[in-house]
Amino acid sequence: MSRRLMVLLFDEKVGELQQENHGGMSFSYDQAWLSNPKAVALSQSLPLRQEPFGNLAANPFFSGLLPDGQLRIRVARILQVSWRNDFSLLDRLGGECAGAVSLVKDLADAHPPFPPSIPQWLDNVGLVGLLDILPKRPMLADESGPRLSLAGAQDKLPVLAQELDGQVKVALPAHGSPSSHILKTEMADFPGGNHNEAFCLALANACGLRAAKASVHQVPSFGRFFLLVERYDRLRGSDGQLRRIHQEDFCQAFGIDPECKYQGDGGPDLPACFGLLRSSTRPSATEVIRFLDGVVFNALVGNNDAHAKNFSLLHDKRFPSLAPLYDILCTAAYPGLSDKMAMTIGSKYRFGDLFPRHWDALALNSGLSPAQVKKRLLQMAVLLPGQARELMNGFNSSGLGHEILGKIVAIIEDRCGTVIQKFK
Repeated sequence: MSRRLMVLLFDEKVGELQQENHGGMSFSYDQAWLSNPKAVALSQSLPLRQEPFGNLAANPFFSGLLPDGQLRIRVARILQVSWRNDFSLLDRLGGECAGAVSLVKDLADAHPPFPPSIPQWLDNVGLVGLLDILPKRPMLADESGPRLSLAGAQDKLPVLAQELDGQVKVALPAHGSPSSHILKTEMADFPGGNHNEAFCLALANACGLRAAKASVHQVPSFGRFFLLVERYDRLRGSDGQLRRIHQEDFCQAFGIDPECKYQGDGGPDLPACFGLLRSSTRPSATEVIRFLDGVVFNALVGNNDAHAKNFSLLHDKRFPSLAPLYDILCTAAYPGLSDKMAMTIGSKYRFGDLFPRHWDALALNSGLSPAQVKKRLLQMAVLLPGQARELMNGFNSSGLGHEILGKIVAIIEDRCGTVIQKFK
């Protein structure tokens, strides 16, 4: 017997996801949605049409809403379902996802109570308890817990966050309500990881790139740090209420399984990503340059994990646009991590192997001018070191310093100096 979930976009039913007898999933748009003159597709890979989409097309998008890797396995174990059973995981977790998609059994499960309930802000003890329990219960998954899901392999949670009485307060989103931030815990294997991400995102913004806003916080009297990342896929309306904005990551847009997010595993390469932006955004030239700047920035700050799920299309206008950069981390600061980049630049996976001819090859394969790529690369290489050192001083003076920041700045200075020297 097949099982079904309603698929909602902006709290409106757009179709149904069905678990097939063989274990796969199929998706079909509702006729009422197809007849709506304002109807939009869930994904570039799931265009509006009458015919249902089989598992090959449906699975990459819906599986892409779920946690990745070992985190998915841990969640599945807690929920006592198979980690391979995407439908069952979506059934348990799909209430508050990335973008504006929700999956529910009944429409009554979708809408928050009216008037909206007052957030139950956690006190310091409650917040520390939340930080402690997340590694044990990712996404707070259990039979009675909230239905929350985020892609990725790190312990994190959609939350509401607000500054009250000079202190940041955190609450869990109420039934059916959107979250405002993503809370991330400290990673035991990567000391200073939260400071690392907050620093890299702040640096991107300081250099004129559009990036998510993140901040490191410490629980008073407990000395526990956590990261809050403001959700760019949420918008607060004039009535003060949060609303969801739809998004899809590049794997979802390409219809590629999230397990293939790295180029080496069959995922998209950079020329394909540039092609996606040209075909889906208007005006595309602006978005292409923004993406190029993101590629250059990731290379120079040592973020080797910039795979296809770490770039997204944001559906907040008539046409999609490149979402703000997110999940930027200087992975090169951790010797135990691979120095292999997620996508090649001119056939090379390692930054140390790059020469001007490889950047030229990236340009030509991506429909860009080599002179244009060289100009953006050198501009960033000149700008970054000074901005990074100034930002580090700001972190230190505000009491948010960490030894990892010095390592990141040194890596940036070395990489930028190398680029400038090779282009002489």
